Amino acid sequence: MSALAQLRHIGKSFASGAQALAGLDLTIEEGEFLSLLGPSGCGKSTALRLIAGLAAPTSGAIEWTGGKPDIGFVFQDAVLMPWASAFDNVWLPLRLAGRSRADARKDVEAALERVGLAGFAQAYPRELSGGMKMRVSIARALVQRPKLLLMDEPFAALDEITRLKLNDDLLRLTQELGTTTVFVTHSVFESAYLSSRIAVFSNRPGRIIETISIDAPMRRSEEFRLSPVYGAACQRASAALHRAMGDAP
Repeated sequence: MSALAQLRHIGKSFASGAQALAGLDLTIEEGEFLSLLGPSGCGKSTALRLIAGLAAPTSGAIEWTGGKPDIGFVFQDAVLMPWASAFDNVWLPLRLAGRSRADARKDVEAALERVGLAGFAQAYPRELSGGMKMRVSIARALVQRPKLLLMDEPFAALDEITRLKLNDDLLRLTQELGTTTVFVTHSVFESAYLSSRIAVFSNRPGRIIETISIDAPMRRSEEFRLSPVYGAACQRASAALHRAMGDAP
């Protein structure tokens, strides 16, 4: 793999004086699924926003190989327009790019089909379950086929069954589209299942205390959860997370 981006000595402080990140070094490899795992408030979401360009670092720099790519962003909440149909919510980034409804129709319908919502194009958010709303949000992020997908705890509020199904669907989608993914999570088990690599953050101010590579094919299933590789990844990530929280040496 080649580096898509490198975060070098990133620091981020706020006007209040709070320091979210200090000395953060991180490489994002092209085509990987990278999870950012760490305690609550450790700066994972801040790092994601810096990568997206939604905020600027106080110190350090983000270096892009070959220029900054197109980026899709999925927030923790689905953040849908309640007055708009699923179709119109997914169409939004294309509309902002100047594409008409007619011109964008095939791409929007294809995006909805990819996330399993082909029959819900005209449904409104109030008519959709939490998992379905998140699928619309993912379709919106992927409709322009971005090279880099950033996801900020998108499944945290969902029930376990829905979350597991969306984990499987997300892996399938990112593999089909060849998308590089950076995924923020609090879950050791989710990070071990989804990732080719896990970056474990320290407590605030955040920095990387351990990087865990998972040597297993990315086409995964329930069988993978029973494998020694998955078990070992969970144990190592859990131990690193306890160190990050100060519960272990």
